[in-house]
Amino acid sequence: MIGDIVGKPGRQIVRDSLALLRKRHGIHLIVANAENASDGSGLMVKHYQLLIDAGVDCITMGDHVYRRREIYDTLEKSDNIIKPANYPEASPGRGSTTAVATTGIRVGVINLQGRVFMKPADCPFQAVERELKRFPVDVKVVLVDYHAEATSDMQVMGRYLDGRVSAVLGTHTHVATADEQIYPGGTAFQCDVGMTGPYESILGRRIDRVTETTTTFRPVPFTVASEDVRLSGTLVDVDHQTGRATGIERLMVSRADLDQWLADEG
Repeated sequence: MIGDIVGKPGRQIVRDSLALLRKRHGIHLIVANAENASDGSGLMVKHYQLLIDAGVDCITMGDHVYRRREIYDTLEKSDNIIKPANYPEASPGRGSTTAVATTGIRVGVINLQGRVFMKPADCPFQAVERELKRFPVDVKVVLVDYHAEATSDMQVMGRYLDGRVSAVLGTHTHVATADEQIYPGGTAFQCDVGMTGPYESILGRRIDRVTETTTTFRPVPFTVASEDVRLSGTLVDVDHQTGRATGIERLMVSRADLDQWLADEG
């Protein structure tokens, strides 16, 4: 699971690193949150296609899912991109899908949005129950991207689903948490898998722009920053026969790391 991709820097490091990441870590399925991938807010169709072409198997979204109207048709017609399942039924897109790993194993993916300190949305607990019932009985591996603000909100969802899904991984805050673990029922959990984008920033935006607005109340564009680009995410190992997680590990890849990998490849 790749955490919130922010702007062009985030897209570029995803594009440049995924093939090597698959090779180095034996990755069979890649899910990425891309609600900030276009100029830091929303997802344009051309950037959706870039991420899919780069090797992302499934794209999840969040509260900026409808910031770019052009993505509506893609949300409706494509089965490799999903919206928060607790959005209104009439809103464009689907809340879950089934992706196929390189091993041939089918993996259920569900996108949810939290309600604490977030804009109003339907109950995520009712929504996840509904989406779980949509998967065929032979789909044992299920990943939930919980796009939420409060760590307590994320923990409640993780505990609620323990033993019923393979992993509950949080996105949205852009700050990776050091609480990766496997709950007693076999569900891997982490409050937030972090941000993929420029770290010489404030949550991916230029420091001077955010600081100016914060200290003076003068509105200025929160332009995406450009320095210290990293890919942040989480690796989860799952027993495909039981759907239980057997391992979870935080992942952080800098541009320097990637350059070294490329040099090692010759």
